[in-house]
Amino acid sequence: MTVARSLPVAALLAAFLFTGACAQDAVTGTDWPLLPVEPLTVVTARGSFEFNVEIADEDHERQQGLMYRPPLADDRGMLFQYPVAAERGFWMRNTPSSLDIVYLDPQGCIISIAAHTTPNTDATYPSRGAANGVLEVRAGRMGEIGAQPGDRVHHPFFDTAAPCDR
Repeated sequence: MTVARSLPVAALLAAFLFTGACAQDAVTGTDWPLLPVEPLTVVTARGSFEFNVEIADEDHERQQGLMYRPPLADDRGMLFQYPVAAERGFWMRNTPSSLDIVYLDPQGCIISIAAHTTPNTDATYPSRGAANGVLEVRAGRMGEIGAQPGDRVHHPFFDTAAPCDR
């Protein structure tokens, strides 16, 4: 009898936990399991540009990335954080929209940008240098703001005291 009574409670608890783990994306109106969102600024010769980025700092979050997600709004993105700077390579497996992939060194300096990546491909886009941060934004956004290697990304994850090499 106790098992029969606990099943409806367990079902209700499971439904609550499932809906609590999802949040509605204000841009698309779609429910997605969103990660914590933090502000980030990209500084280029054209000025400072604000983004709200999801933070992927655990292995499973970095592996999932933006897979199966709708296109990003101009001010949205995902920041992948790694504890150690190393050569990195990202692919677009199960990612239906094109992205700009921005590789960042420990000081938040842009190492390289893979612009307008091809959706749904296993082709690897290399960092071309040791990166411990990777920023993904809507395809073409970095070109629109004039971002290039040597420009700076400001976020508490990076030690921005040292200058970027230009």
